Amino acid sequence: MNQTLEVDSVILEFGNKRVLQDVYLKNQINEITGILGRNGAGKSCLLSIIYGKLKPLNGLLRINNKAIMGSTRRPKELMYLPQFGFIPKFLTLKRIFKDFKLDFATFTKEFPEFEPYFNSKLSLLSGGERRIVEIYLIISSKTKFCLLDEPFSHIMPIHIEKIKALLLKEKANKGILVTDHMYEDIVGISDDIYLIKDGKTFLINHLDDIKSLGYVKLSPDYNLSE
Repeated sequence: MNQTLEVDSVILEFGNKRVLQDVYLKNQINEITGILGRNGAGKSCLLSIIYGKLKPLNGLLRINNKAIMGSTRRPKELMYLPQFGFIPKFLTLKRIFKDFKLDFATFTKEFPEFEPYFNSKLSLLSGGERRIVEIYLIISSKTKFCLLDEPFSHIMPIHIEKIKALLLKEKANKGILVTDHMYEDIVGISDDIYLIKDGKTFLINHLDDIKSLGYVKLSPDYNLSE
C-alpha cells in the first residue's frame, strides 16, 4: 500500500487575521508536492502545522487515513527542514552524521568539497555550506515524509541542481513536500503543485492555472504533468 499524507480543513488565525482557510493538500511516497504562494501566504505556517510546531484553529493530519493527533511527530514518519538553521553549530559533522545515521562518505560523493570537514564543527562552515548539510540530512533520512521550507534559497546554482537531483532520487523512498521562492525549480521537479492564495489551496493542473491565479508569469518552456 502506498503511504499517503493528507492535510485537511486547516484554519489558522493570528488575532483577527485569518491566514489559512479550509486548506487541503495530499502527498504520497514516490511524489514531490510543491507549494507555491506569495510572501505571507502561509506556506511556512502550513509546514509548521503539519510538523506539529504550530497549532491551528482547526485541521486534521492523516497518514494512511489514520489521524495524527497532538504535536508529536515521530522521525520515522516526518522530518522537517525549517527556513533557518536547526542544528547546533558546536557539533562536528562526524557527530551530526552519526546522530542522523547517515554515511558521510556517501554525502561527499555528491559534495566532495566537504570531505576535509569530517572532524570540524558546523560553525566552521559558511551559512550556505551549513544549509547544504541540513538539506542533505533531511532529504536522505529514513522517514516516510519530509517537509522542506525554502531549500533552494541562498544556495549556489550548482548546488541547487545537485539538491534537485537528490530530491528526484529520494522520492522513490518517501513523500516530499517542498516550498520555495525559486518557483521555477519547484515547477521543474514537482509531480503535484498547490498554490496558496487568499488562505486557500488550489491544485495546479496546468501552467495556465498559475498564471490565471495571478501568482507569477512563468517561461513557456515549463510544463506541468497532465
